[in-house]
Amino acid sequence: MVTVKLDVLSDPICPWCYIGKANLDKALAELGEHPFVIEWHPFQLNPDMPIDGMDRRAYLEGKFGGKDGAVRAYAPVVDHAEKAGLTINLDKIARTPNTLNAHRMIHWAGVEGKQTGVVDALFQAYFVDGKDIGSIDTLVEIGTSVGLEADVIRKLLEGENDLEDIRQRDAHSRKMGVSSVPTFIIANQHAVPGAQPPELWKQVIADITEQLQQAESE
Repeated sequence: MVTVKLDVLSDPICPWCYIGKANLDKALAELGEHPFVIEWHPFQLNPDMPIDGMDRRAYLEGKFGGKDGAVRAYAPVVDHAEKAGLTINLDKIARTPNTLNAHRMIHWAGVEGKQTGVVDALFQAYFVDGKDIGSIDTLVEIGTSVGLEADVIRKLLEGENDLEDIRQRDAHSRKMGVSSVPTFIIANQHAVPGAQPPELWKQVIADITEQLQQAESE
């Protein structure tokens, strides 16, 4: 089958990215065969977050004006997560991290062919287990769980490898008009924003498959 690139702009602390990936995964699993080659790209929800992150309550109060505002903002998140069959334990999250190092690890995992595994593990660690995915120790633990070498990941994270590259890629996406995530870019041409339902993805894949088949027969 001819392959089609699917670039995903995402942040591992973005609940809609977590939901959007689950919906895409469900569509791909139900179809069994699909043309996508998936690559994950950095987009920080909070690019100005202190490198050590901040207290979750302080973050929510600053962003949503207090607990009531946060509850209203996250109500649709919880609803869509349940529909997607996901667990989100918001009460377990004590800190909102800076995700720059998490994005660096996602990038390095791509070199090893383990990128999607790292993305899944980061979502699990943050939304289900409530872990601080800004912590180097936590990131090493996550990387090791999907087959990355602990010593290598720790050495890279403690240095400055690819820091500026990740920042520039994030900035480039914003200059290109991306203002929210997840954003899915198909064949470097068509953008699909947001956590779309599995049915939409199945229709998109059906349309792409038909176009590829027509191109092959011409």
